[in-house]
Amino acid sequence: MNTQATQKILLLAANPIGSRYLRLGEEMREIEEGLKRSKNRERYSIATAQAVRYRDIHRAILEHEPQIIHFSGHGAGEEGLVFEDEMGAAKLVDAEALAGLFQLFSQQVECVVLNACYSQYQAKEIARHINYVVGMSQEIGDRAAIEFAVGFYDGLGANKGYEFAYRLGCNLIQIAGIAENLTPKLITKEEIALSNSSDNSETIYIERPPIEEKCYSAILQPGALIRIKAPQKMGKTLLLEKILNYSRKQGYKTVKLDLKLADNSTLKNLKTFLYWLCVNVSDTLDLENKTDEYWSDNLGINTGCTRYFQRYVLSDIDKSLVFAIDNFERLFEHDNIFSEFCLLLRSWYETAKQGDRMGKIWKKLRLIVVNSTEAYPTLDINRSPFNVGLAIELPEFNQQQIEEMVKLYEVNSFLSKNGLSQLMHLVGGHPFLVQQALANLKEPEITLEELLTLAPTEQGIFSYHLRQQLEALENDSGLMESYKRVITANQAVQLSPEITFKLHSLGLLKIVRNDCIASCDLYRQYFLARLG
Repeated sequence: MNTQATQKILLLAANPIGSRYLRLGEEMREIEEGLKRSKNRERYSIATAQAVRYRDIHRAILEHEPQIIHFSGHGAGEEGLVFEDEMGAAKLVDAEALAGLFQLFSQQVECVVLNACYSQYQAKEIARHINYVVGMSQEIGDRAAIEFAVGFYDGLGANKGYEFAYRLGCNLIQIAGIAENLTPKLITKEEIALSNSSDNSETIYIERPPIEEKCYSAILQPGALIRIKAPQKMGKTLLLEKILNYSRKQGYKTVKLDLKLADNSTLKNLKTFLYWLCVNVSDTLDLENKTDEYWSDNLGINTGCTRYFQRYVLSDIDKSLVFAIDNFERLFEHDNIFSEFCLLLRSWYETAKQGDRMGKIWKKLRLIVVNSTEAYPTLDINRSPFNVGLAIELPEFNQQQIEEMVKLYEVNSFLSKNGLSQLMHLVGGHPFLVQQALANLKEPEITLEELLTLAPTEQGIFSYHLRQQLEALENDSGLMESYKRVITANQAVQLSPEITFKLHSLGLLKIVRNDCIASCDLYRQYFLARLG
């Protein structure tokens, strides 16, 4: 939070005709009085607007230019927040519309507080664009809403920052003896970015030392290349986001290119692919697309892309650029692109080692390549980026890391040591499966016994994931027959290298030296019932 400039706070309130009466005036007075008493009162100016109509929101923001927006009123869950129409009646504004509005003011607004029932839905969408957003996970009473507001703005008045202010607001509800201190939820833009990079079940990140520190150390090196490899749903993209976030804190520019987003027309040939790559890099860095200016077909396609980076992208920035390519395995099936693009990346990496003017330019570029463990086409050792730089292969979680996750999910109070052993026997240390299980155990609707019993069935919590895995096997008869051998055998089975890598890529098996076993008992039970 800005600790010098005056912070403008805009207080909005709406209590339409026919809705339950709320003590909004008292809440607004408490906020104003609290800030007036604070030692940093000169740092804040407050503007208020009551009986807010949906058309008044943007007008108030334009007029007052606030950094903090506080809304008091009603929420209707997924349907939206309740404002007023021209006649004073209720007018719902949904999360998507509110998020779109706040996106327009994302360079100005730092924090949004939605002090309304069930407003967590809107808070999550707004947090895609605003750094700090508070929403309510369920209904919140008048007293709790006022106590939270008092604590939150007392914290800001003491210049403690948004996260401290949020915790103080929750604590004040608890001190007042109101059992609603867990209702307010703080959602940050960073958290949303991490959760969007993967499945919803992977929002909690568990470190696997010394992997993270190795990556942080490597990315600081000029011309760095980091290669992250693991089966599907092992946390590769989450680790990538951690590295990118660390890089931004060092002042580096970052670009992430997800090859899953490349459509078939983009992957038609090398030229269309590299053109797509350059346009996306330019857009992310807010640079004008100048491919026509720097490319020349007469010089070759790879040379054209190199010129674009060397003479334009890297020359236009005075900081290092971390360029990450996620889901690189998408190119494995496109031989017309894969080998030449690998040669291009390897040439950039080698050029950065030079001590001349060219090397100085390319030292700004740090590359991260992320792929699953599926076997990729054979490359000449001198043309491949897969045998240089720092190689990272993500392992499964060990017991200590799973115990840490249990604490973070706050299920340690009803997951005994024996229960944890049973869960680990079922899913092993597979990050996605463990997190899915803990996330569901946190809900009161399911017990550990029910989870374990139903897990390998269509009624279980893993059913969608298991059906996806089954579909992958059904699409390749060779894979299906080979995996059937693995799950029906009483000992490890040796498969061809290609089949081994593909099944390992799906996360369905573990490799023990040259042999294969099912990666966990969940897969063994489920697929025995369907393939056995």
